[in-house]
Amino acid sequence: LHGRVCGVIGTGKIGKIFAELMKGFGMEILLYDKFPDQAWAKEKGFIYTDLDELFTKSDFISLHCPLTPESRHIINGDSLKKMKNDCVLINTGRGALIDAKALVEALKDKQIGGAALDVYEEEEEYFYEDWSTEVIKDDVLARLLMMPNVLISSHQAFLTTEALTAIANTTLNNVKAFTEGKPLENQVCFKCQNS
Repeated sequence: LHGRVCGVIGTGKIGKIFAELMKGFGMEILLYDKFPDQAWAKEKGFIYTDLDELFTKSDFISLHCPLTPESRHIINGDSLKKMKNDCVLINTGRGALIDAKALVEALKDKQIGGAALDVYEEEEEYFYEDWSTEVIKDDVLARLLMMPNVLISSHQAFLTTEALTAIANTTLNNVKAFTEGKPLENQVCFKCQNS
């Protein structure tokens, strides 16, 4: 990873932590966010750029943005064609950030090097279920599962004792703050940029 370029799309709390971790490996960090935090980026030595530059220069691209009408299929046939042929795409955000059919074609045509997916666009029917004795009828998912350069963790990459404890503590602290009339640190506001 040292000396390679990591593109991070979405610099909320998780995207920022991911970018800082990748910097620890000696990577150059390129960022994209609809609402960039320039002060944080300057402090860390990171660069916000546009999507085209991020797509063309990154060796790894990791998605950390919410799913909105604007971000749906932010990774699509056109964006995949801009990527390096050894670029590895990582999605731990939302499945529909990637057009899965376009991803299959890009992998098949060796337009990109690989993908690590914790989420999938049509995961509702297949993730969290045991399909070991059944035929998966979703041809796109079946193709992804059989590719040697694709890792799919079925929306379970977060299932660690530490992560589950942190989720429980955050939830309980939110309830406590709400009942005590204190400001809610984790309140989501879709109308404001600082959610």
